[in-house]
Amino acid sequence: MVHTYNYPRPAVTVDCVVFGLDQTDYLQVLLIQRRLPPFVGQWALPGGFVRQDEALETAARRELQEETDVTGLFLEQLQTYGQPNRDPRGHTVTVAFYAVVNLWDHQIKAATDAKEARWWPLSQLPDLAFDHGMIVQDAIATLRTTIRHKPIGFELLPPKFTLTQLQRLYEIVLDCPFDKRNFRKKLLKLDILIALDEKETNVAHRAAQLYRFDQAKYAERQKIGFNFDL
Repeated sequence: MVHTYNYPRPAVTVDCVVFGLDQTDYLQVLLIQRRLPPFVGQWALPGGFVRQDEALETAARRELQEETDVTGLFLEQLQTYGQPNRDPRGHTVTVAFYAVVNLWDHQIKAATDAKEARWWPLSQLPDLAFDHGMIVQDAIATLRTTIRHKPIGFELLPPKFTLTQLQRLYEIVLDCPFDKRNFRKKLLKLDILIALDEKETNVAHRAAQLYRFDQAKYAERQKIGFNFDL
């Protein structure tokens, strides 16, 4: 059956805010440089138009892969943005998603309408196209709330990490210092880390013990009302 509508409909897009962390101790955001108008040459979030009969998350994954070659992320829906003047091409509603990744696991490569793709330190972002600057700020606010109550921070670390690396991660994302003793006591009390029979290598200081996040134990404890809270 073909339906007709009495009112014009806005276009729908998706945009992806992907956060990563590397050895520079800066929280990074994945951006693309636009090849096509509007905002040719300006930096923006990966994203694009939703196709007919395409689910929102499917569109987000497709655009992310097409523009940056990044795949396999766990995407969380962030917010919807629909100011009529946010896109000079016409009224366009965008649904934003966000994700956190370990930079070591992803090689990025620009493609389709992206001239370039690269990681930018959150503190050094260029002026972004559309309303993407506001979207990034909303995403970091959501990330800072979520990381205190869900163990998504482990996605930003290598599979094996030290407690110092983990503390530094939280300090970077939350932009505040933690007392070393209290942080470690609280974290170990959660009992979701596996202490490995391994230590750091190739370090100038005393080698620290390595740990791994116990995803299976966390999943089991969730079933009985486990509360992750840092």
